[in-house]
Amino acid sequence: MSVVVLAPVPRVLLRDVALERIRAAIVSGDLEPGAVVKDAELAARLGLSVAPVRAALARLADEGLVEAKPQSHTRVTPLRVREVRDAAVVIRAMHELAVREAVPAVTPDDVVAMRAANERFAAAVRTGDVDTALAADDDLHGVLLVRCGNTALTATVERFTPAVRRLERRRFAAAHGAESVDLHDRLIAACADHDADAAVTTTTEIWTALLSELEETPDGPV
Repeated sequence: MSVVVLAPVPRVLLRDVALERIRAAIVSGDLEPGAVVKDAELAARLGLSVAPVRAALARLADEGLVEAKPQSHTRVTPLRVREVRDAAVVIRAMHELAVREAVPAVTPDDVVAMRAANERFAAAVRTGDVDTALAADDDLHGVLLVRCGNTALTATVERFTPAVRRLERRRFAAAHGAESVDLHDRLIAACADHDADAAVTTTTEIWTALLSELEETPDGPV
């Protein structure tokens, strides 16, 4: 009788499950800025015990997505333009560095993946599908983040992206999306040519468009 070898099932920490679900609810706006969150209620909604939810909220506080007042309450952090602007500056710098490091090593398969992601992005922009557009945008830029192989850089992007993404969702517009499609095409072409300078320049343009909009927005809660 032959022996069937089964691969071990990856262990999933309940804290990480809670973290992902709550973070997604905050970024999507299902948990609105300023909303009070209670660990027991969140645990019940997620079908988890309170302990992993509390651990997730502590992590989200570190990320700036929730804020806790001792002996009072925990709430979703209000959208503050200055904080979003600061995060966007950091993310732009990280993406510029990622592109600089990744482009010399980009493969034909990477280019194919980026083009496919931009096609999904363009289709989502045309239909006003914000979730799909942002996911496709993440997929496109994610190719370069993976290719650069800098784990500290990737961790920094993951740390600050949710704060910016909250505002991106609220301000998503077809006009801006159409412009991004063209910028993505230029970025992909530069990557295919292994032209790091052109790719970095285009990456800067992509993020400067968002920063320019933020510069025109008064400081304070949105």
